[in-house]
Amino acid sequence: MRMLRRAMWASMFLLAASAGAARAAQSVAPGVELRGTWEQGAVLYGRAPVGSKVWLGERELKLTPGGDFVFGLDRDAPAEAELKVQLPGQAPKTQRYPVARREYDIQRIEGLPPKMVTPPPEVLERIKADQRAVAAARKIDSGGLGFLESFVWPATGRISGVFGSQRILNGEPKQPHYGVDVAVPIGTEVRAPAGGVVVLANPDMYYTGGTLMIDHGYGLQSAFLHLSKLLVDVGQSVKQGDVIALSGMTGRATGPHLDWRTNWYDARVDAQKLVPPMPAAAP
Repeated sequence: MRMLRRAMWASMFLLAASAGAARAAQSVAPGVELRGTWEQGAVLYGRAPVGSKVWLGERELKLTPGGDFVFGLDRDAPAEAELKVQLPGQAPKTQRYPVARREYDIQRIEGLPPKMVTPPPEVLERIKADQRAVAAARKIDSGGLGFLESFVWPATGRISGVFGSQRILNGEPKQPHYGVDVAVPIGTEVRAPAGGVVVLANPDMYYTGGTLMIDHGYGLQSAFLHLSKLLVDVGQSVKQGDVIALSGMTGRATGPHLDWRTNWYDARVDAQKLVPPMPAAAP
């Protein structure tokens, strides 16, 4: 575990040193380390002395026995975040951090048939049931430490869709796209980007088709959508790199691809920020 934490912090240090990464943030208290970008959709990692307590806003964060913690900033996070730390035997200290606003790709499309904008009434209850199942899965915290690993791409290919983009159809704003799309042929192996526990496995959801969710621990989860085949079951533990599914174009998909999404509890965060740049295609 100690080697895992060292590797994670070394990776985050290199990230912070690279172009476009976050500026060094002022520490909220002595001995508290933070790594990551204070911007909408980001995931940040921290470490505090053993026995400390940490809050993001009103939410108390869960710390590992070694003092590691993680939190995410939603796609539409407000312009400021508040972090509070209470070191052992001391009064709490609070620091406010500016959260950078991101510009998202917004597309306006007019003149579409109504059935392409609003789902038919006969499927509304099915959609609600899907939403309840996903909401219940997001509440699960397996307590695993996969979130400390350096994430890898679950599949490699051309990035065809990015986090945060949104369409306005016939003047009606639709739900933003919360994932990163990787254009791959149907049947491409999908691998676990980090270790965790399967918390949802449904082969046929209305919007997302074959859908798989993995809890990496401490609130950080991955979801994989439009799958053609699921290869793991709810409750199953997976290791980084395990083949967990095959890609597809099930549900409401217009072409074969993998839609990979991440969230920290209810905060929608950008999966692409967790991994290195997509490897270049072989010549």
